[in-house]
Amino acid sequence: MQDEQNGHSDNPALTQLRVKLCDGLARSQTMDRKDLATRSGLGRTTVWAALQAGEPVPSAKTVVALARALKLPVAELLALQRDAAEGGQRLALGRPIAEWDPHALEVHPAGPGTLIPGSRTSEADVLPGYVERAHDLVLAEAVRDAAASRSRMLVLVGTSSTGKTRACWEAVQLLTDDGWRLWHPFDPTRADAALDDLHRVGPRTVVWLNEAQHYLGDRKAGERIAAALQTLLTVPERGPVLVLGTLWPKHADRFTALPLSRKGDRYSRVRELLTGRTLTVPDTFDAQALATAAAKAQAGDRLLADALTRAATHGRVAQDLAGAPELLKRYERATPAARALLEAAMDARRLGVGLHLPQAFLTDAASDYLNDIDYDRLTDDWAEQAFADLAQLVHGKQAPLRRTTSRPPRRTPTPATTADAPGPLPAGPVLRLADYLEQHGRTARNALCPPASFWHAAHTHLTHHDDLANLAQAAEGRHRLQWAYHLRQRAADHGSIDALYRLALLRETTGDQAGAEALALQAADHGSTSALNLLAERREEAGDRAGAEALALQAADQDEALYRLAETRERVGDPAGAEALIRQAADHGNMEALYRLAMLREKAGDRAGAEALALQVADHGSIYALRDLAMLRERAGDRAGAEALALLAADHGGFEAPFLLAEMWEMAGDPTSAEALYRQAADHGNGYALARLAMLREKAGDQAGAEALALQAADRGEVLYRLVGMREEAGDRAGAEALALQAADQDEALYRLALLRELAGDRAGAEALYRQAADHGMTAALIGLAMLREKAGDRAGAEALALQAADHGKTAALVRLARLRERAGDRAGAEALALQAAKHGNTDALVRLAGLRELAGDQAGAEAFYRQAADHGNIWIITQKTFEGLWPYGLDPDGTPTSAWQP
Repeated sequence: MQDEQNGHSDNPALTQLRVKLCDGLARSQTMDRKDLATRSGLGRTTVWAALQAGEPVPSAKTVVALARALKLPVAELLALQRDAAEGGQRLALGRPIAEWDPHALEVHPAGPGTLIPGSRTSEADVLPGYVERAHDLVLAEAVRDAAASRSRMLVLVGTSSTGKTRACWEAVQLLTDDGWRLWHPFDPTRADAALDDLHRVGPRTVVWLNEAQHYLGDRKAGERIAAALQTLLTVPERGPVLVLGTLWPKHADRFTALPLSRKGDRYSRVRELLTGRTLTVPDTFDAQALATAAAKAQAGDRLLADALTRAATHGRVAQDLAGAPELLKRYERATPAARALLEAAMDARRLGVGLHLPQAFLTDAASDYLNDIDYDRLTDDWAEQAFADLAQLVHGKQAPLRRTTSRPPRRTPTPATTADAPGPLPAGPVLRLADYLEQHGRTARNALCPPASFWHAAHTHLTHHDDLANLAQAAEGRHRLQWAYHLRQRAADHGSIDALYRLALLRETTGDQAGAEALALQAADHGSTSALNLLAERREEAGDRAGAEALALQAADQDEALYRLAETRERVGDPAGAEALIRQAADHGNMEALYRLAMLREKAGDRAGAEALALQVADHGSIYALRDLAMLRERAGDRAGAEALALLAADHGGFEAPFLLAEMWEMAGDPTSAEALYRQAADHGNGYALARLAMLREKAGDQAGAEALALQAADRGEVLYRLVGMREEAGDRAGAEALALQAADQDEALYRLALLRELAGDRAGAEALYRQAADHGMTAALIGLAMLREKAGDRAGAEALALQAADHGKTAALVRLARLRERAGDRAGAEALALQAAKHGNTDALVRLAGLRELAGDQAGAEAFYRQAADHGNIWIITQKTFEGLWPYGLDPDGTPTSAWQP
């Protein structure tokens, strides 16, 4: 074994095992190795050897004893111990980069697939010359960091066929000569492979996460994969490693969007992982890239030369090389039968069905995509002919709809619950839609609800519970309630925990408590307590306290269920009952319960008890109980007590509490005390406290001091923007503009300054600043300009700017223009803009227009807009209530109201 202490172990699992044990010992704060030996019941020599680099792999019994003494996850450490014990016998992950074929890593083939003259090599097997663009420079820097032993991760974000995967492939060539390996987790599924083996990744490995949504977006494993990647990147002994991934923008937006509530945060670890680690790949080649491509074409690159004959004007060279234009032509010129199959496949993918689409499903789904004339013309072998036509390769060696194979799971045969099983493999052939056509379908068909044959075929042929659950959710979002119910029932039959939970809720709302409880218990048997928790709360609200507690105690996580019940009792004014339940949960170490108990103790006047509980929470790594106690004491007028608790929170690593107290004192008109506390917070490393200090210095007229503090702050950009605003409001326009130009993001600073000028009524000054920001590509500035153009009566100019913003993903301008035109009486203009916004994915425009039509007394017009909004899906809860009033039994796929039915 090499020098494990220096991070060069040839047994990465053993290194990670020791890192976790040593970290656990360090976090305990109350134990040293001697104490650990006593608590674990192991000998001192055994403990020393388990933690010491260079010693043999500890036994499984030793690892279990240490994990329990340190309160670490036993199963995880045992898995590492097993891998470490296998050590030299187990192959390293991946293989040398030079041994990989880029096409095996999902780099799109290019060219028509013809043989190169004088060679047996297909032209599609030869990659065209590579044209570096701006994102390649950032990618190369990350690779150089990895080569210099600094672990890095980058995820390239861009639309289909823009060159993301090729860029990653070119970048890793720099590591080939240094012996780096590349690992592409893939079998049996991408998520399973990553979760099973990320802990085995050794130093000098590239982790290849092409189409990273299959890893990070996995419902069961995504958050755990993100946590494992974060550990891999941040534990020095594991590196250096390089993690490269790709995402479409819609997936990146979903992962990085802030949640509406803390409890509904599905991607908290994913969002943390991706912060500062994404890189945008543009859709088009800029002028410099086109010139480079032209030079390579002149030097003999036939593939680039061919692509430039079509793409030189619009710059979509990467898409052309991947065959995107030819794929689109094949779709547009397809026979009616082939087009129907493609549209059924597009709808399946955009509504959440997996990559592998059963041929039988597509065949049955296609019928209602055909009009009566085309349907009557179908021959007995229409499907066979259409599938054969769609399997023909286009330029770029891609087929619109190609045959593929579902990989069977290759796991150790261990008992598994129904929910763990992915479901039977589809009977018969499965097909995969070309990526570019999938993306085209997401935009071109986003306003359409699939016809009845689609939903019937899904119910008949699909077997994977995730596919069925996703389609049930899509049907419900489009107010197709009857199909949502039947698909959810089928998903539950195939092991979907979420479907069982939602069906339980439906039974509960219809008064079938016994049926609801039976379904909830089925979900609980598969590891879900959400249904039991909710049913327990419903029983509690109905006055059946004994039934509520009985359900809570059946939950796998009894502490959480009891805590949720306690919240309900507190809401109805029973603090004693709430405290009794919280005490049960807190006895098992539930931090939320301890926090709630601390708040109840404080309200009851037991300050010492409240502080003791808050300190217990802090000892487990969270200071929010101390922070909130400090706020309560401040509101009660106990400044000294509040400050003592705030500083105690800071000592536990929580700078937020003194910062919030200082903010309260500042608002109360005591800047001197506030500044003193801000400085204490800053001394604990709070960059935001420096920002507030900068604000206070600016208000006091100390501009130089304010600027100096702003440059030290954690988010210097935000502080400078605030200072810009303060100078503008003080009438110092020249100082505001000068400071804006010092900001790292000058466009953002100028945009904010433009907003202030617009609010002050200076349209000319605002437009000049918006124009500066827009000229540098800032989309928000385009929205500001559009609104100014509309107010000035330049409707054509306003629309052009709004559409430009929408093309960059910002549809707010179209929505605002639609509302302005509706209020001005221009219904046709408003409708046209709303439909443009909806086409770009913003259904809010349709809902708002429907509301305006209702206010104007045009109920028929309102319903027409609501129906269009339903077809788009993804509707607000408040709009769903409107739908329930209009169509209590839902809508049929064709948009007509569904007749009365009973689940």
